[in-house]
Amino acid sequence: MLQGFKDFILRGNVIDLAVAVVIGSAFTAIVTAFTDNLINPMIASVGSVDASGLGFYIRSGDQATFMDFGAVITAAINFLIIAAVVYFVLVLPMNKLKAIQEARKGVEADEETPASIEAELLTEIRDLLQKGRTV
Repeated sequence: MLQGFKDFILRGNVIDLAVAVVIGSAFTAIVTAFTDNLINPMIASVGSVDASGLGFYIRSGDQATFMDFGAVITAAINFLIIAAVVYFVLVLPMNKLKAIQEARKGVEADEETPASIEAELLTEIRDLLQKGRTV
C-alpha cells in the first residue's frame, strides 16, 4: 500500500503540478498587488464622485449595497495575467522540452502506428460485404 503511494508521489506529473501550484500562488500575490495599486485606481477614476469606483449603491449611503464592477474587472484582469504567465512560463517551455526529448529518442509525432490485425480483418470483411451487395 505504501509502495503504491510512493510511486504516485514520485511520478513526474504530481511533482510538476505541485511546483506549478506553488509558483502560481506566489505569482498571484504579485498580480494582486499590481491590480490593486495600479489598475484599481484607473478603474476608480472612471466612477462618479459619489461612488468609490466603478459601480453604484442599490441603497444610498449603505456600504453593503455597493455594486462594485471595478472588483469584477480587476478579478478578470488578475485571471488573464496569471493564465498568460503560467502558459508562457510553464506550459509552453515544458511542451517544447517534451518535443525536443521525443525528437532525441527518435519518436516522430506524425508517424502512423500500424493497424492491428483485428482492424485489418474488419476492413476485409467490410470490403467483402460491400462486394456482395453490388453483385
